[in-house]
Amino acid sequence: MSERIKGMVLCALAMVTVGSTVVASKVIAGGMPPFTATALRFAMALPVFLLLLRVTRTPWPRPDRRDLVLLLGQAGLGSVGYTVLLILGVRWAPAASAGVVAGTLPAVAALVAVLALRERPGRYLVGSIVLATAGVLAISWPGEGSAGDSKSPAAMAGNLLVLGAVVCEAMFILLNKRLRVPVRPLALSTLMTTFGLLLSLVPALFERAWEQPLPNDALIGVAYYALVPTVLGFVLWFAGSARLEGAEAALFTALLPVSALILAALWLGESISPVQIGGAACVLGAVGLASLDGRGGERPESPLRPAEL
Repeated sequence: MSERIKGMVLCALAMVTVGSTVVASKVIAGGMPPFTATALRFAMALPVFLLLLRVTRTPWPRPDRRDLVLLLGQAGLGSVGYTVLLILGVRWAPAASAGVVAGTLPAVAALVAVLALRERPGRYLVGSIVLATAGVLAISWPGEGSAGDSKSPAAMAGNLLVLGAVVCEAMFILLNKRLRVPVRPLALSTLMTTFGLLLSLVPALFERAWEQPLPNDALIGVAYYALVPTVLGFVLWFAGSARLEGAEAALFTALLPVSALILAALWLGESISPVQIGGAACVLGAVGLASLDGRGGERPESPLRPAEL
């Protein structure tokens, strides 16, 4: 097997684990408060990342005061904000719909960069943003529906919360580009896990989750989220992306909504509607156009960051 094929397989597996976070969050949301789940996720993942740092002899970063503030902002938005909003969102939105919304990350990240940096978007990027918007509107446009329907008022609110999680993730990417000294991926993921634990711990105490028994399913969901997407997904993604060009690796983010749809049907027993399939198709097209926008110029940065995994 060639190195390129290995890279494609590894990136595909990594994105399947990322898609599964939407389903795991649905399980967690049914039995655990969001900040408690977030703190437990980071508490479980941190020892593994510290071990990986030691095994790989990756140096611990020493950011200056400005970069330290940016890193704290990244952790607050991309680690805590993303996880909490995703868990809150899937309480009301079907996991399949939430996965489609989460898959708009490349287009949303590009839009945030255009708005914040006043860059002029290319035609492929404009098309990507339009398609991603169409995909979200397809599953969220007001209509008749029950509480479990993707178009019910509760589901629409859930989708908006998931979109808020995606915006938090996009802000993470933007802040990462403003660091004076880039941080190595493994060190960055360890830092985000450490800061995420510290930032979520105090709000978790106010949730007083210890006063009632926590369902085993929710605890297993948190352990899965911490060890499989967060740690194993990190290893798979960076092992794969190291063997591919940036645009090639970015294309595999299109697997996020697809894996979320399939896992929602297989794991949660959700029925997949034609509207959700159509929304996913729009998001897949958006990811493809976003990757095309980077060709012929500077090698694009991967839209998937370590701490999300």
